[in-house]
Amino acid sequence: MNYRQARWVEPLIFELSKPGRVGWASPEKPRERINVPKELLREKLELPELSEPEVVRHYTRLSQMNYGVDSGFYPLGSCTMKYNPKVCEELAALETASCIHPHQAEETVQGALELMYRLERCLAEVAGVARVSLQPSAGAHGEFVAMLLTRAYHKSKRDDKRNQVIVPDSAHGTNPASAAMAGYEVVTVPSNARGRVDLKALKAAVSERSAALMLTNPNTLGLFEDQIINIAGVVHDAGGLLFYDGANLNGILGKTRPGDMDFDIVHFNLHKTFSTPHGGGGPGAGPVGVQKELEKFLPVPLVEYNEKRGRYSLDYDRPHSIGKIKGFYGNFGVFVKAYAYLLLMGAEGLNEVTDAAVLNANYIMRKLLRVEGYELKFDASGPCKHEVVFSAEPLKRETDIWAHFVAKRLLDFGMHAPTYYFPPIVPEALMIEPTESESKEELDRFVDALKTIAEEAKSDPDRVRSAPTATAIGRLDEVKASRQPILSWRAYRKSAKE
Repeated sequence: MNYRQARWVEPLIFELSKPGRVGWASPEKPRERINVPKELLREKLELPELSEPEVVRHYTRLSQMNYGVDSGFYPLGSCTMKYNPKVCEELAALETASCIHPHQAEETVQGALELMYRLERCLAEVAGVARVSLQPSAGAHGEFVAMLLTRAYHKSKRDDKRNQVIVPDSAHGTNPASAAMAGYEVVTVPSNARGRVDLKALKAAVSERSAALMLTNPNTLGLFEDQIINIAGVVHDAGGLLFYDGANLNGILGKTRPGDMDFDIVHFNLHKTFSTPHGGGGPGAGPVGVQKELEKFLPVPLVEYNEKRGRYSLDYDRPHSIGKIKGFYGNFGVFVKAYAYLLLMGAEGLNEVTDAAVLNANYIMRKLLRVEGYELKFDASGPCKHEVVFSAEPLKRETDIWAHFVAKRLLDFGMHAPTYYFPPIVPEALMIEPTESESKEELDRFVDALKTIAEEAKSDPDRVRSAPTATAIGRLDEVKASRQPILSWRAYRKSAKE
C-alpha cells in the first residue's frame, strides 16, 4: 500500500502531533524512582503530543474504516466468515478466562481444564472420533499435525516406505504444503466432470507408498463427495489413512460426521465453524481428532479427569505421543468462545446452522445462474452445499473484465469480495460462501450487485477496471504488499524524507 497515493486516509497520529499538547501528565516528583539500567535509558521518547479527544477520535475513525462481518456481508468462500454471537466474546473476556496464566498450578485452573475437557468431548461427538487434541493454533497447523500423526502411525507399523500423500486438485492450498512440510511427496488426483474425486484416477494413484489422502467433504467446489465410502475403501485397502480437512465442516453439522464417512483423522477450524472471528492472522484454533487406533499418538498433554479425586489434570505420560506441538495448551480464548457457541446452539441448533447455510448457498446459485456473465463449470443439476464456485470466464471472454475486477468493484457496493481465483481448477473463479448468518434481502443485494457489475462490464468497463473508488484506499499493488509489507509508521517517515 502506498500511503501517499491513497484517495483519502486517516492521517498518521504522528502527523497530528502539536508541541505542548497533552492528554495526561505524570507527577513532577514521582513517589518512587525505578532504578533503570543506564544503558536502557533514552534521552527522549518519540511519542506524539496530542490531547485525549484527539487520540480517541483518531482511533475511532480508524475503526470505522475497518471492515468485518459486523459491518456487512462477508462471502469469503471456504473461510466461513459467519456472525459471531457477542455473548461468546463477552464470556471469553471475563477475567476468569482472560487473566489466568498457563504456569499456574493445576488446582488453581480447574475450571479452565474442565472447559477444555468438555470442549474436546463435544468436538469428538460432532466429528465422530475417539479423542481430540486442542493444541494446534490454526487450520494449517492442524493439517501439519495430522501429517505428523500419519507418520507416527506408519512408523509404529514399521512401514517406512509410505512417503506419498494424495491430494485432490481442488484441495486447499495448505494441504499439499502441510504434507510437504512433514516430508511427504505430494501426488495430485484430478476431479471428474461432476467436480468430485475421480475414483478411477485415485485407484491408479494409490500404492504401497501411499501414506494418506487429504480430503474435505463437502469439497472446495461446495459439492458433497457422494462416493466417499468408496474413496475411503480405496485408501484403506492400500494401507493408507484418510484425513478430513475441517474447513467445510459448516456444510454437514448435524447431518453426518467425518468419522461416519470412515475418516481416520479430522481437523477443525474453531475460528470458522464455532464462532470465533478470524482474519488478519488470527486468532485461530485447529484441533485435531483421531479414531481409537491413533489416539496414543496425539500431542501431549491431554486433559484427563479423575473421578475418584474429582479433579482435572494435564497428562504428559504418553510414550507414543508425537510430542508437544505448541507452547502451552492452545489458544484458550478461542476454546471459551467455541464451547459457549456449542452450548448456545446445542445439537438441534447445529443442525439448523447447516440447513440455513446450505439454503443460502443454493439460493445464490440458482439466482446467479440466471445472470449473464457467470457460469458453473461443474455439476449444477443438484444442490450445492454451503458454498458455490462460479466462473466469470464468460464475462472475461465477452468484455475483458476478469474475476479480479469483479471482486474489486464489489467493494464499492459495501460488500467484501468472495474468494477469487480459487480453486485454481475453475478459471476466473468466484468462490461464494454466504454462511447461515445472512438474510434473503442481503443475498438479493449481493446477486444484484454482481448483475450490475456484469452490465457495467459491457456499458462502462473502465468504471469496473478502476474499482474500488468508494474506499479510503484504492487498488493496491498486492504483490508488493505481500513481499514488502509496511509494518511500522517509521516506514512512512522514511519515505517522506526520501
